[in-house]
Amino acid sequence: MFNLIKSIKKRDPAANNYLEIILLCPGLHAIFFHRIANLFWIIKLNFIAKVIAYISRMITGIEIHPAAKIGKNLFIDHGVGVVIGETSIIGNNVLIYHGVTLGGTSLKKGKRHPTINDDAIIGAGAKILGPITIGKQSRVGANAVVTRNVESFTTVMGIPAKVIKKNNKNFTPYGTPVDLDFNN
Repeated sequence: MFNLIKSIKKRDPAANNYLEIILLCPGLHAIFFHRIANLFWIIKLNFIAKVIAYISRMITGIEIHPAAKIGKNLFIDHGVGVVIGETSIIGNNVLIYHGVTLGGTSLKKGKRHPTINDDAIIGAGAKILGPITIGKQSRVGANAVVTRNVESFTTVMGIPAKVIKKNNKNFTPYGTPVDLDFNN
């Protein structure tokens, strides 16, 4: 968790100090609760996991299903209205803004939510729906509706989302910490 706190400090210009982040960052609180809920989910105490997730949602306004798989340093900035579905997989160093939905498109029990790869940025209000993949270092524009895979190093925008830019592999999008050392 301390690496997450450090990564938030480096990625959020409004974060003045570590104490402020620890006390006042709902995205951090949601991840903290999720880590606990996910442990209960893994050991098959699903009801307890869902109660913890519910408490987290009531406190933070961020809904993360206890079964969702989340990598290191997920930064949920502003947070209110974020929904992360049960079979979602989120890689490392991802940035998600408020109002984002990682939702399913079917009632089947298998994989039905998106996979977000490392260093992606998901803009405010974006809806990413179904068992699709958002590639490494990709960006999804605000309010985009994404129902198809997005290649790595690509920016998509619109309803439905369309490719507007292919970035080179050395590109560092705003808010993505690929060039930041979280160990210092």
